Amino acid sequence: MHGLTFLAQKYTRLTSLKLMKSISTSNSLFSKRYSEKHEWAELEADKSVKIGISKYAADALGDVVYAALPEEGDKIGADSECGAIESVKAASEIYSPIPGTVVEKNEKVEDKPGLINSDPEGSGWLFRLSNDKNEELYNSLMSEEQYQQFLESQKDDIDI
Repeated sequence: MHGLTFLAQKYTRLTSLKLMKSISTSNSLFSKRYSEKHEWAELEADKSVKIGISKYAADALGDVVYAALPEEGDKIGADSECGAIESVKAASEIYSPIPGTVVEKNEKVEDKPGLINSDPEGSGWLFRLSNDKNEELYNSLMSEEQYQQFLESQKDDIDI
């Protein structure tokens, strides 16, 4: 019985350490915010905003086979086309929910576009933007709860 107690305590410590490590290494300040075009934005500790497409959009696209992302230094307007994603089902433009200058693109996604399908709201992020009003613009987007309500309202429109 002592052996099981020891293993349970060790497991609990390891789980706690993993949780603490994931919390302490996260650069995100806030939860994701969403646009009606199914992009998400995540405000980072350095005040840049990470942009990607929602799980809903990734599922709707199907298997992504190609991603063309904006280049570092590109200036992007809000809701303007800034890249493209192609899947076995369709091609789709990438829109940024906020304006800014690209400070980084996710080269892993261009090398392995399937990351968009396997982890669209994590390692499948697309690019990071910076501008003077990132926090204000970020806060103008929908919360996760509002986005889920938006998706539900879209289902109602389709069912009518």
